[in-house]
Amino acid sequence: MRILVTNDDGVYAPGLLALKNAMSRLGEVTVIAPDSNRSAIGHAKTMHKPLRMDPVKLADGSQAFASTGSPADCVALALLGALPGPFDLVASGINPNPNVGHDVTYSGTVTAAMEGLIGGVPALAVSTDTHQAQSIGIGDPYHAAAEYAVRVARMMIEQNLPKDVLLSLNVPGLPLEKIAGLQV
Repeated sequence: MRILVTNDDGVYAPGLLALKNAMSRLGEVTVIAPDSNRSAIGHAKTMHKPLRMDPVKLADGSQAFASTGSPADCVALALLGALPGPFDLVASGINPNPNVGHDVTYSGTVTAAMEGLIGGVPALAVSTDTHQAQSIGIGDPYHAAAEYAVRVARMMIEQNLPKDVLLSLNVPGLPLEKIAGLQV
């Protein structure tokens, strides 16, 4: 299993590291993300300037790639061969705020996953409510979302969902044991 992990909050965002570590339990993970925060830019694509991609080290010492492009550019770079593929799943996030309603049209988290879908790879966008988690004193506001991301990704793989499936997972900012389950 080869998993491409990305986000819209930038390569050094804590949610990206949490998602990378969680997805590592399912297979080989490659990380590429914007070199800085690119939240709320929707499905922007870079057309009239060069895209750059540089190797970087994440906080845990693992390798990732930072791109000067948008979240969708990052996924396109990987799927078009700038990184060794092919990929079986694109996982985007963990966004520190929910992506619901109209937000999904602006979300770089969701549209990065959408770029995977366009490239023929099943995709998962993951978001959580870190403000809620912090307000009730949860030490790691990404823990529950990372755990649910693994559960949903595993279901996507085991149920062999079609390549044209994108799931947007929104996890409340609650302790894992307080979350009642999944609802589609």
